[in-house]
Amino acid sequence: MQKLDVAVLGATGAVGQRFVQLLDNHPWFRVAEVIGSDRSAGHRYGDIARWILDGQPPASVADLQVKPLDAELMSPLVFSALPKEAAELREFALAEAGHVVSTNASVNRMVDDVPLLLPEINADHIGLIDVQRRRRGWTTGALVANSNCTIMPVVMSLAPLMPFGVTKVMIVSAQAISGAGYPGVPSLDIIDNLVPYIGGEEEKAETEPLKMLGQFDGERILDLDAIASATCTRAPVIDGHLVTVAVELRDKPSLEAVIEAWNSFRGPDPVPSLPSAPAQPVIYMPQADRPQPRRDRNAGNGMATSVGRLRPDPLLGYKFVALSHNTIRGAAGCAILNAELLAAQGYLGDFQPVNRNVELTRS
Repeated sequence: MQKLDVAVLGATGAVGQRFVQLLDNHPWFRVAEVIGSDRSAGHRYGDIARWILDGQPPASVADLQVKPLDAELMSPLVFSALPKEAAELREFALAEAGHVVSTNASVNRMVDDVPLLLPEINADHIGLIDVQRRRRGWTTGALVANSNCTIMPVVMSLAPLMPFGVTKVMIVSAQAISGAGYPGVPSLDIIDNLVPYIGGEEEKAETEPLKMLGQFDGERILDLDAIASATCTRAPVIDGHLVTVAVELRDKPSLEAVIEAWNSFRGPDPVPSLPSAPAQPVIYMPQADRPQPRRDRNAGNGMATSVGRLRPDPLLGYKFVALSHNTIRGAAGCAILNAELLAAQGYLGDFQPVNRNVELTRS
C-alpha cells in the first residue's frame, strides 16, 4: 500500500529523533518532511541533527532538507516534538490549515476540546475530535495529544483498576535524565545525586490522569472524581521513568484480584491490532526487586508498562511500582500509536490503512 506522508516538528531534538527512529519502516507512515529551528533550516537532516540515539539517522530521512517552523507543509499528518513556546500557536495553526497534528508537547494537553489519548484506556475520547472540528470550523484538521511521560505508567497501571473505584492516588517519581531533553541535566547536578524537584511536573502529574481516566459524554471530558498528589524527582538513569504509586480503591479488592486485572488488561478493538501496540500493555513482575529501568524499560518494544512490588499500604490500601520507557511509550511512541488509532477510525481523510486485523469502527 502507499504510505501516508508525515512531517515531524522539532525533528532534530531528542524526542524528534525518537519520532524519526520509530517511523523508519513504519507500515503505514513515511517521514516526508522534517522541521527544525532557524539554525537547522536549510541544512541536510543527517548533517545538522546531532544524533543521540543508537546507530545513525535512517537513510530515508538523512538526506531531507530541514524546513523552518513557519514553512508550508504538504504532509496530511504532523507529529510534534516542539518545545512549549513554539507548540502553543503553531500546532493549532497547522490543524486549522487542515493537518492532523499528533503532539507530544505539553502546552495544549489540557485544552477542553483536545483529546489526551492513551489508546488502551480511553480510545473513545477520540470522539472529542468531532466536537473540536465542529466548534472550530475545521473540516480535516485536528489536534490530539499524549500525556506527560511520567504519567504514562501511572495511568496505564491505574486503568485496569478502575472497576474497583480509584479515589486517591499518591505518586513519587524517579525520572530519567532523557526526559529533560538534550543536553539535559548538567553532569555535576545528576551524577552521584538525585534531584527532588522538576519544574512544572507535579502540576501535570496531579491533573492529567484525571482527564485521561475521565468519561467522554459526547461533548466534553468529565474528569475522574479522584484526588492525586505527586512528588517528581530526577534520577541518574538515561531512559525509563520509575514511579511509586499508592492508591485507594473503593471496593478493596484482594491483591490477587489486582494482579489478575493487570494481567488480563487489553485495549478495546482495534487498538491491540495497531502496528505500535504492545501485545500486553501491562506486565506484572512478581520479583521483589522489579521492575528496574535498565532491565525492563524496553518491554513490549518500549511500549509496555511494567508493574511490580504490589503490597498493602497502611494509608491508602495498596502500593506498587510502575515503569515505562519515557521517550518511547511516554513520548514519540504513544503519539504514533495515537495517529494509528486516528487512521483506523477514519480521521485521516481518505487514507485507508491496509491491515487485515484492523477494522474501521467509525462510519
